Amino acid sequence: MKVGMIGAGSIAGVMAGTIKEMDCAQNYAVAARDYGRAAEFAQKYGFEKACGSYEELVEDAGVELVYIATPHSHHYEHIKLCLNHGKHVLCEKSFTVNESQAREVLELAREKKLLLTEAIWTRYMPMRKTLDDVLLSGVIGRPYMLTANLGYIISGKERIMRPELAGGALLDVGIYPLNFASMVFGDEVDTITGTAVMTETGVDAQNSITITYKDGRMAVLCSSAMGLSDRRGIIYGDNGFIEVENINNCEGIRIYDRSRNMIASYDTPKQISGYEYEVEACLRAIEEGALECPEMPHEETLRMMGWMDELRRQWGLVYPMEK
Repeated sequence: MKVGMIGAGSIAGVMAGTIKEMDCAQNYAVAARDYGRAAEFAQKYGFEKACGSYEELVEDAGVELVYIATPHSHHYEHIKLCLNHGKHVLCEKSFTVNESQAREVLELAREKKLLLTEAIWTRYMPMRKTLDDVLLSGVIGRPYMLTANLGYIISGKERIMRPELAGGALLDVGIYPLNFASMVFGDEVDTITGTAVMTETGVDAQNSITITYKDGRMAVLCSSAMGLSDRRGIIYGDNGFIEVENINNCEGIRIYDRSRNMIASYDTPKQISGYEYEVEACLRAIEEGALECPEMPHEETLRMMGWMDELRRQWGLVYPMEK
């Protein structure tokens, strides 16, 4: 499968380095707003072609799947550009700026009969199934609460601080605790509330989110662009608890009993970077003629965007492109 990339930043570099080590996919073409940057990126990661515009890339008949790695603010227009040129799309999180944009591009993908999926890598990783299996085993009894956090020192990055790039902690890192809660407790939500500390530029610097479920369970989530966190997810049951090391790329799962003694642990399989699983999922779906990946169905993408819309509504955070 010949992969084209829109964007030549650090995340695109991780994906390009990953695909370079894969047998089922090929770095074919990369596009950036500056041709020199695209050419340098292409040489570094072994792409056949470098493009000085995104239009040039999508007009190339050789490109089969496009990976979009531009700022959140541009995903909507870049997804449409790819779909309107007959390309399957794997788009980085946050999928779009809001649920309305997401719904529009997903409908367009269905009309065009093209695969469109969100690159939220934690949904595709093997350790996600391991965690599902542990929960189904009943080893910690009935889970009643979970906590999850993710924080990085990234407040100096332009994409985080600028409202016109749909910046803030929520869309950039908060999406991971939200997905963790959804994967563990499902989506039968009663209420979702949050508080945020805002930056001088008007986006959220850090936030705290509480989700209550219709069956009485709770999820308490934190994300920050200001400081480093331990990245842990903990699921509390009436017979023990589960600790997930690094909810952004699971490094191991540990099980504890009612006396807080560790009774089992699961190691993460060797991987290239972790990005390979979403690429493999896309290839399987395309081969099967599917329009979405079962690991991250369209319904789940819309739900995550809807949750973030509601949180931003509570905080009064409206991006310029939404006004």
